[in-house]
Amino acid sequence: MKAKTKIKKTVNSGAVTFAVLVMCFISVMPYFYMVIVSFKDKRLVYMPEVWIFKPTFINYINIFQKNNLGHYLINSAIISFANCILSLTLGSMTAYALARYKFKRKEGVAFYLLFIRILPAVVSVIPLYVLAAWMKILDTHVLLITVYLLFNIPYTVLMMRGFFEEIPVEVEEAATIDGCTRLQTLSKVVIPLAMPGLVATAIFCLINAWNEFVYASLLSTFKVNTVPTIVQLYKSVSGIVWGEMSATGTIATLPAIIFAALVQKQMVRGLSCGAVKG
Repeated sequence: MKAKTKIKKTVNSGAVTFAVLVMCFISVMPYFYMVIVSFKDKRLVYMPEVWIFKPTFINYINIFQKNNLGHYLINSAIISFANCILSLTLGSMTAYALARYKFKRKEGVAFYLLFIRILPAVVSVIPLYVLAAWMKILDTHVLLITVYLLFNIPYTVLMMRGFFEEIPVEVEEAATIDGCTRLQTLSKVVIPLAMPGLVATAIFCLINAWNEFVYASLLSTFKVNTVPTIVQLYKSVSGIVWGEMSATGTIATLPAIIFAALVQKQMVRGLSCGAVKG
């Protein structure tokens, strides 16, 4: 009986491991193929699959010299990091209020934020364009930073509320007895305890802002366009420039990968805490 149970556990464990490996392969293979294509010459891209070839950096040279990718990277960095800081600041304060204060229709506020988060971007493009034109802030960093708050603040609130609710109220009461104000308690006690959650939330906010395409392409021009919008330059009547598009995709994903690798411990810890809460 024990032998059968042991065999069953081994089979189940092996099946789970195999399923995870298959999912990892499906997830990583497109990115791996994109990196390979980025180092191929234009002629090799359209030939039958060639895995052994002499790599070239011509695609990377072209996207920086011909398409001015550096300009788009700077715009993406400014908009993403500024939006992330504002989203974490405003969203964390809102989440703390929802987690600690008792007031009427509190859950209604949370539902409203969730509704904003799931609202399709195309629904709000025209009103935002008209409003931005009236305020004369079209094609500015301020516009995109502000617009991105529409989906990152609700996300921050929904994430951070759970983390704040996990922190014992007694810790805050002790800080209050020691003479801390509510704002001091939040900044010096609560935020440090919720740091893993903040790190995990920050990563996703950065990724959301970095990868956003609809608002960036319709509410701005070359002056403040971000990296995702440059993809349009590689599609024309004559075809798609796959090599340069793959090189751009590789460069565009590197910042998020590097940042996630640097803070992976805090991110895993934060997501684990959120999973326990759920």
